[in-house]
Amino acid sequence: MRSLNLVLIATLAAFTLQAPSQDTVKVIRQSEPEKALIFELNIPAPQDEVWKAFTTSEGLSTWLTPGAVVDLRNGGEWTAHYPGGHTGGGTILSFAPQQELILSAMAPEQFPNVRSQRTMARFEFIPEGSSTLVRLTQTGWKAGDEWDKAYDYLAKGNTQLLWTLHRRFVSGPIDWQKEWGDAGKVGNK
Repeated sequence: MRSLNLVLIATLAAFTLQAPSQDTVKVIRQSEPEKALIFELNIPAPQDEVWKAFTTSEGLSTWLTPGAVVDLRNGGEWTAHYPGGHTGGGTILSFAPQQELILSAMAPEQFPNVRSQRTMARFEFIPEGSSTLVRLTQTGWKAGDEWDKAYDYLAKGNTQLLWTLHRRFVSGPIDWQKEWGDAGKVGNK
């Protein structure tokens, strides 16, 4: 039991060291003129490297999930395939190379109405010297209990998303086998 407690304490300590903070990810909950979630995070990498990590299957697989698919074209897929058959992401509405990517974004499966109606996620990639400011603006929110719950959930979830991108450039590509064990193998459901 003592060794289990030590493992839990070590795990929690490691998570605390890696967890995003408000100092790292700026989150704005906007209600006017249009309800929106706005996130900003400075990524310690040049714009072209951040763009590749975000807009190629290979790049997205280094930080979001080993089962990432990006078809960089209007109407193309930007999807994270997670273990257990879960998906996230959306459909590419438009993009300006190295500057902007706009998705029709799917909410998580626990929000079926929001997932089917979708929101719009606009990712901007702004060079700042040797780093890149990534700004995500998520709009298209509607009224209702499920929409409010999805808004609150994604205020945290998108913070984690951007922090994981940051982690990729600070610590290197994520070793999915180490992170998830056998669940991290590509194609494993």
